[in-house]
Amino acid sequence: MEIIFALLSSIFASLTAILIKIGLVGINSNLATAIRTIIILLMSWIIVFYTNSVNSISTIETIKNLSTKNIIFIVLSGIATGLSWLFYFKALQIGNVNKVIVIDKLSIVFTIILAAIFLKESINIKVIAGVLLIIAGTLIITFQS
Repeated sequence: MEIIFALLSSIFASLTAILIKIGLVGINSNLATAIRTIIILLMSWIIVFYTNSVNSISTIETIKNLSTKNIIFIVLSGIATGLSWLFYFKALQIGNVNKVIVIDKLSIVFTIILAAIFLKESINIKVIAGVLLIIAGTLIITFQS
């Protein structure tokens, strides 16, 4: 099931790049990021209410399981996401979508490395080969004539 959700994420991420490139014409990229964030906030809360997940906010179990560490890392994740979007939108506004999106997807490489360092996830020869192919593909597309 995670493969289906990951593929759907990939499809919607690709739509994001195309739609925002069109939407950025004549508007400040930071303003566009703020508008997009409001939409995402609204959509997220609609989904929380639609799936009746809002009830879990007030349960003892949820409150008991929410630690300072949870809050800190969720906030840091939000900050990282916000910064990522600001830089991504600016890059899309001034650059070629084909180059920006490929460079942005180097996040796969960074994530694999960081997951190995901080989460102790294993890296084998196949993962290393895949990472090297991603880097090679990024270089080829970014620096094509």
